[in-house]
Amino acid sequence: MKQRQFLTVIDENDAHDAFQAACAHLGPRTEQIPLSDALGRILADDVVAAVDVPGFDRSNVDGYAVHAADTYGAEELDPVVLSIAPVSLAAGTAPPTDFDTPPGTAVQIATGGVVPRGTDAIVMVEHTEPVDGRIAVSQSVAPGANVTFAGSDIGRGDTVLRRGTALTSRDTAVIAAVGIATVDVVARPRVAVMSTGDEIVPPGGTLQIGQVYDSNQPMLLDAVTELGCEPTPAGVAPDRLNVVEEMLESLLVGPDAADVVLLSGGTSKGEGDVNSAAVQRLADRLPDSPGIVVHGVALKPGKPILLSVIAGKPVVVLPGFPTSAVFTFHEFVAPLLRRLSGLPDDAIGTVEAFAPLRITSVSGRTEYSLVDLVVSEKGFAAYPLGAGSGSVTAFGRADGFVRIPAVTEYVEADAPITVRLLHSRVRMPDLVVIGSHCIGLDYLLGLLAAEGYRVKAIPVGSTAGLAALGRGEGDVAGTHLLDAETGRYNEAFLPAGVRLMPGYDRRQGIVYRSDGPLASTADADLMAEIRSDRHRMVNRNPGSGTRILIDQLLEGSRPPGYLHQVKTHNGVAASVEQGRADWGMTLETVATAAGLGFRFVANERYDFAVRADRWDAPAVVALRRLLETPSVRDELARRGFS
Repeated sequence: MKQRQFLTVIDENDAHDAFQAACAHLGPRTEQIPLSDALGRILADDVVAAVDVPGFDRSNVDGYAVHAADTYGAEELDPVVLSIAPVSLAAGTAPPTDFDTPPGTAVQIATGGVVPRGTDAIVMVEHTEPVDGRIAVSQSVAPGANVTFAGSDIGRGDTVLRRGTALTSRDTAVIAAVGIATVDVVARPRVAVMSTGDEIVPPGGTLQIGQVYDSNQPMLLDAVTELGCEPTPAGVAPDRLNVVEEMLESLLVGPDAADVVLLSGGTSKGEGDVNSAAVQRLADRLPDSPGIVVHGVALKPGKPILLSVIAGKPVVVLPGFPTSAVFTFHEFVAPLLRRLSGLPDDAIGTVEAFAPLRITSVSGRTEYSLVDLVVSEKGFAAYPLGAGSGSVTAFGRADGFVRIPAVTEYVEADAPITVRLLHSRVRMPDLVVIGSHCIGLDYLLGLLAAEGYRVKAIPVGSTAGLAALGRGEGDVAGTHLLDAETGRYNEAFLPAGVRLMPGYDRRQGIVYRSDGPLASTADADLMAEIRSDRHRMVNRNPGSGTRILIDQLLEGSRPPGYLHQVKTHNGVAASVEQGRADWGMTLETVATAAGLGFRFVANERYDFAVRADRWDAPAVVALRRLLETPSVRDELARRGFS
């Protein structure tokens, strides 16, 4: 009887054990390929030399093959004179089979030439001089001088490369040197990737409200390639059971069947989620199909993952949200693919760090948090990105992630943590900007990158950015905090040891739809309208400079939507553009990009706080220079930042 589980949430370790047991019949396959195609492949067997390298005693220099004893006592002012044999040995030319070099005789030889019988050393041509048809040797040589003896590099029967080696250009040279034209390598597992969902649109298509571009499929295809697998894009399936079942079956049977199939989306209990039903229907009618092994693991994010085996092939349905898909891929799929492709299980590694901020968790299930690594006086600080399971960019920015066990409710600030890297090594940037995000800052960082500086931006907000600088983390913080008492920005909020680098103004104002209720409101009536209960607003998060300005304008009123608080200027524009709110406050540049109406309210000052001990760091000096460059200021002004 096939197992039928539907979101029966189990412990992470139990899920691993169950899936590994269901995939125990799988192992790496071997194929033989030409050496010319072997770069980057994993050796399936040891490579044993069938020949000596070199296969003969070889001259290392241009000169003369001699009896070493004939040269003893030779000096520049009192050279030894030797006869020259009537034989000249170029590289690739074997001496005559009956030739034996008599004492007192030298044989002319080129680099790579076969050392002739009767000689045991090579005199460099620089230490010889022709004299009346003979050769004068001005420097003595010891036996074996300038000779590489047969088998001294590689001996016949030596193992020159071990199985499991990822072949580099150096390795292929070794294989060629022992005369091997074809090698046995681990066959690349064929991994098909299919996205599902009516809301999924391939990149390049046109989005409607509620639809998203398919970022999971490109990410998963490239991830399996990085793990030594052969990726197979399988398109996007709509939320229709028969279509999903048909497309999935085509990937599992036939001569072009995949070894592993990955789906993303459709793993929870929603009415449109048909993947689990398609998996079970196929398992019911295809042989060698244990079916659903696990559906639901105590993870955050990634709880609804589905692990199954159909027709002997692993079929994994990953959650549709990008971050959830990333974590569950690395947790459950990557170890299997590494095993099937012959890669070591610890291919990337970890680093030890500390948590600069408290990281909350949910007791009862293992939680993963993407982090950015920043060098501080205490070592690596691992900044949680704080992105939900739907975040796409968080994975792209992250250096790694931390795993918080199910029994842990939170990781206290300053606690040691282990970061599992997403890349082969950590490359520390030249400039770390921790603070408020701005597209003007993006422009400046792009210029720095073009100059060769490695830059990293961690958007944590103005207040958190200043606190990070105060703790000695990062170099620069973008900040736009308004002091309500003085009406001035940023100066009052600098922690000790932090200086202010003047930035630029950003025009802030009320935004609305051109066909919305505020479009025809006169400027003189605008404040009264937004303070009324006739129009729904979208607010900014507490602590932001924009929120302080909004509260000043509202003068204590609480219009509908006041508690709808978003963290970014773009979030405000999206809420208004899509009709979830009638008005909000954001930047003019953001409003223009969204096609929204804009009424100017005030200039907001966006400055750069800089750690005093980093003020003269090369990347900080370069940023200061850019901000003082007229052409850069002109471009900032063109983009709406004056």
